[in-house]
Amino acid sequence: MKVYISATLRNFFGKHHVIETSAGDIRSALKLLTDEYPDARTVLFDKDENLRSFVRIYVGSEDRTSTDMWYKKLSEEDDILILPAIAGGASSDSIINDARMKAQTLDDNEIKRFEKHLLLKEISVKGQKRIKAARVIVCGAGALGSPVIQYLASAGVGAIKVVDENEVALEDLQNQVIHSSRDVKRPKVASAKDTVRNINKNIEFEAENTRLDAQNIEQIFDGYDLVIDCTDNYKMRYLINDACALLDIPLVFAAIYQYEGRVGIFNHNGGPCLRCLYPEPPESGLVPTCAEGGTISPLPGIIGSIQANEALKLIIGIGDHLDGKLLTVDSLYLQSRILNIKKNSQCPLCGLSKTILSVEDFDYDDFCGLKESEDEVPVEGITPEELTKRMDGGDPMTIIDVREPHERAIMRFPNAIVIPIGQLARRMKELDPEVDTIFICRSGKRSILAINTLREAGYEGKMYNLKGGFDAMKDLILSHEGAWL
Repeated sequence: MKVYISATLRNFFGKHHVIETSAGDIRSALKLLTDEYPDARTVLFDKDENLRSFVRIYVGSEDRTSTDMWYKKLSEEDDILILPAIAGGASSDSIINDARMKAQTLDDNEIKRFEKHLLLKEISVKGQKRIKAARVIVCGAGALGSPVIQYLASAGVGAIKVVDENEVALEDLQNQVIHSSRDVKRPKVASAKDTVRNINKNIEFEAENTRLDAQNIEQIFDGYDLVIDCTDNYKMRYLINDACALLDIPLVFAAIYQYEGRVGIFNHNGGPCLRCLYPEPPESGLVPTCAEGGTISPLPGIIGSIQANEALKLIIGIGDHLDGKLLTVDSLYLQSRILNIKKNSQCPLCGLSKTILSVEDFDYDDFCGLKESEDEVPVEGITPEELTKRMDGGDPMTIIDVREPHERAIMRFPNAIVIPIGQLARRMKELDPEVDTIFICRSGKRSILAINTLREAGYEGKMYNLKGGFDAMKDLILSHEGAWL
């Protein structure tokens, strides 16, 4: 089994953050450890051999500090955590070392600017110097990135690199508060750079208007202390997680959906990675990039602010962190909870027998069942222009809308039959095999899944996928003289 050592105690354990032991219970594990590291005995136990009051022993998420729990047999998969009950404020917890902190100076203007930080005893001058020394990457300048970037800049983080390949769109302004109406059609990183300059012109800001991939991600991340994932798709999330784990960079993760958000810290102090929590993406048809459910405007502000707060705590070295934990927040019903994430010993990235040794461009369409295999009959597509022409000409056809209810509520598709993917097989008798069937979703991926689902069920009619989905069609619909909607 593994014994994890809190950062504040590592100097007594040869600076190790995790130690493997063959012990079968807590008492045996502690004896083996203190025999190997005699200095640890004085910090863990008092002169009467009682565990000191500020030390806690956990097995997984369960507190087993009480000595009557020490004889309980443990399995090889159990993890022991030695953690001081009072955490926070210790400089050894910071991801910025003392040498880098001491190399920083604060001028009169900075002392005035960051006065509210300097008044906090947990931060003070040393903490603010660590913030100034920090180099942070924010992946994504959208909904989550907006509060993260602005709060990091306001806090005085010395170097911020923002990576995003997209341009600002009108619909982004609903919750991406770092951008304004004048930024529409501008690169998001350029808009973010202007905002940061207005906050603090002394910050070293680097705009990476590019898409992260296996070829560039390590170079882009190199030399930075912390990565904050503010992306919105699984491919990027796994790519970022893998790079951080391989480069040994802590990752502050977050995700939002409708009214709910989640925040966690991965790849920190030997803790779990994203693959330990979610070994693989959701099943086919549920991938967020194809079935976004929208978000209430303040939600990314709430969750992004928590991300920025976690980042600053890691930089300063204070408080309890979300490493190995997942905070969930439901803004609709005002509920929150913290879930413990157990490190997976079988994880291919950070487990005992690693099989992922380099960052790779994983084919996530294939992984999620959205890509045609070589054995499948190719799905034939129809362009928005072709479909428009056929609709104008009154051609006989059946249009099946497989979008979610909230997507259809925003904009309907004319004369379409609504059939969720899960109901297609049992409702295929509603389709006429003699008439072409056109499938539509938001971006053209779920409709491919729908066609393959009907094929497997034995439907033999001619089926087409609307290329680009409703997103590619809506401009034609909105501008059409016949006002289809």
